Amino acid sequence: MECKAILSAVSHLEPVLAPLIEAAGFHLVRLRLMGGKTKTLQVMAERADGTMSVEDCAALSSALSEFFDTEPDAVEGDFDLEVSSPGIDRPLTRLTDFARWAGHEAKIETTAMIDGRKRFRGILKGLDGSDVVVQVGKDTVTLAFRAIAEAKLVLTDKLIDEDLKAREAAQNNAIARNAP
Repeated sequence: MECKAILSAVSHLEPVLAPLIEAAGFHLVRLRLMGGKTKTLQVMAERADGTMSVEDCAALSSALSEFFDTEPDAVEGDFDLEVSSPGIDRPLTRLTDFARWAGHEAKIETTAMIDGRKRFRGILKGLDGSDVVVQVGKDTVTLAFRAIAEAKLVLTDKLIDEDLKAREAAQNNAIARNAP
């Protein structure tokens, strides 16, 4: 019963919080409400360029805290707010994530058995309509996006190199914007 209540709380919160997060200059990556005696509301977000600094986390946390101060019944009971970046080995939560991260290795778990298995690990090949295409060994597997329960990138040297280049580019862009 607790699990259903938590899931419905998240589905109720996402349409309310997503516009607030967008207004603060970020994109919502994942929203989770984890239960226990004291719940934790995990908000994972990033800027349009994929970055999320500690200062960004603090700013978003402040904006969300202000909202919860004015809407104390948005989440039932006590909870801790946790705002974070998706990290390098980020979760893949939107259909566009699978296209954006094509060429990288991912772990994918499906809601039901597909060809006798629920777990897949391979190289993302992109999308075929609303299906995710993954190279698993010598086989190409097509998974319906709606059948994916959870997916995340695998930390590889290639992913780390790409992340470092993206951070450097974002830093150079920020310096250029602030130059006189």
